[in-house]
Amino acid sequence: MDYRLRTATPGDDPWQLAIYASTRTDELALTGWPRAQCEAFVTQQHQAQQQHYRRHFPHALCQLILVDDAVAGRLWVDARPDRLHVLDITLLPDWRGQGLGTRCLRALMDEAAPSGRHLGIQVEIHNPARRLYERLGFLPEGEPQGLYQPMLRPAPAPQPEECLP
Repeated sequence: MDYRLRTATPGDDPWQLAIYASTRTDELALTGWPRAQCEAFVTQQHQAQQQHYRRHFPHALCQLILVDDAVAGRLWVDARPDRLHVLDITLLPDWRGQGLGTRCLRALMDEAAPSGRHLGIQVEIHNPARRLYERLGFLPEGEPQGLYQPMLRPAPAPQPEECLP
């Protein structure tokens, strides 16, 4: 499945909210709250997340993941000297389980490798996506931090240069 990334703009805020809301659906179903209360809560939480990312990771890039012209998800990446750090990768439900997340992460691995950078991510301890990260070579980085486990995919070891005759 081919995809492309496009830098998110303020006009993409409805997509950003929909993508975020898709991650909270199961949790909110357990509350018994009226729909309007769920929507207000998700909107507030989404805005808080956006503000947090912008305040603490001012150089991070937020991109929409597009398949053809359809929005499939979003990817927030903070490029650091020693690593590319994935702040968030989220696919809309219709795009999950099709290998798109794997392709996005492999592209980041390919981007990080030439400069010897690691690839980092924080994942909720019980998030099923953690299995994907482990399959791709991510390892726990230190102890869990509350509900989150920092994970790191180490940069590949530099290959020795071949001797030329």
